[in-house]
Parts: sequence; structure tokens; C-alpha cells
Amino acid sequence: MTARLSLLEAIAACRDVAVVYGEGDAAVHALAGVSLEIRPAESIALLGRSGSGKTTLLHVLGGLVEPTAGSVDWQGRPLRSVDRAARGAVGSSGIGYVFQGANLLPHFTAFENVSFAAMLARGESDLAYTATALLELVGLGAKLDHLPSELSGGEAQRVAIARALAQQPQLLLCDEPTGHLDSDTGERVLDLIDALQEERGFALIVATHAVDVSARYERELELEDGLVLDGL
Repeated sequence: MTARLSLLEAIAACRDVAVVYGEGDAAVHALAGVSLEIRPAESIALLGRSGSGKTTLLHVLGGLVEPTAGSVDWQGRPLRSVDRAARGAVGSSGIGYVFQGANLLPHFTAFENVSFAAMLARGESDLAYTATALLELVGLGAKLDHLPSELSGGEAQRVAIARALAQQPQLLLCDEPTGHLDSDTGERVLDLIDALQEERGFALIVATHAVDVSARYERELELEDGLVLDGL
């Protein structure tokens, strides 16, 4: 297990983060005081059962959910201070997100899904080149004009990875990226993510409930009932 990281080394960090949905007797404590530091280019497995808080923690780190308590820093400053206009389609500038089940825009082609994300994230001037190059990078150069309904599960997830890469991420957050895939396809998707991290050097967090998936990564955090049981 990696030793506790210094804040000076961390690209992102959260401190005593709590997230509560609802009020009173109906309140759900999705996170209950989570602290985490992420260093550039490292890989982390976020392990836990359904309902443990994995997705909520990724949403907090990606700027999609404001914590009820605690703080989140991105590149040395509070994440909430990042201009929302610079946050792009799924998070703050420099953070890419691969949603569970791909979550592509259903009436957009693969090319349009990626180019739209690039436009929102960076105002990319040459969207056609960027989207085409990224889809070719993930092996889908022949599927530019295909709608999500015309893609296999693995192909849709590769489009989602290309869309996340359009943000030129320094941190890539993957929420159960193989959860809707058969084992062989899931392995290929994980191999692609790992190869892209090796090539591009971004930090990586993969949320999973599978121990064999978590074994791929340098550091493992286990969540249960919104608490980190092991890690830092």
C-alpha cells in the first residue's frame, strides 16, 4: 500500500468530505468523511459494493456533486473556485469522466459525441480533427457515423473513453467501466484504459466491485457505507 501522500505532491485532494442526500429520517449519508490525495500519473482502484459511495466520490472529485461538508482541491485550489464555464461537459477542465454504461448522447453519432465534448471542454477549433483522431486512437475510426444504438457495448465504452480524452485529462475517473460488459470485452476495455494511461500519463481512478479489476492498479481504496476502510 502506498504511503500517505504530501499535499504538495497531490494533483487533487479531498478532506473530510461528506455528502448527504435528503433530510431528516429520509437522509442518506453517501459519504461520511472521506479524505484522499491523488498524485500525478498514479492509478487507484476504488473498491466497494453497490451503494458503498464509489460513484458519489467520483462525482465529488469530478465537480459533478458539491459536498455537504469538507473540501475538494484541484491543482492546489478549491475545486469550487474553478470557473464553471471552464468545467466542460462532465467536470472541471483537466478531469475526464467515463460513466458507467457509457452514457452517450443517443441521437449523436460517435463522432458527434466526441466532438461535442471537445467543444464544451476546450472550445477546440479543429473539432473534426480532434474527434476523428481520438476515435481512431481507441480503434473506432470506421465507426465515426454510427449512433450508440448501432455500437456494441464495448464499442460504446470506447467512444466514452475517447470523449473523456477530449478533455486532455490530467485525471481520468472511470465509474465501473466494465459493469455492463461481458468478461472478455471488459478485459479489452481495461487494457485500453491502462495503455492510454501509460501513453498519456494522466492519473487514473477506476471504481469497481471486482477484486480482480482492482488488482491491476497501484493503490487500492476500499469504501463501505461512505467510509474509506483502507487507503491513503
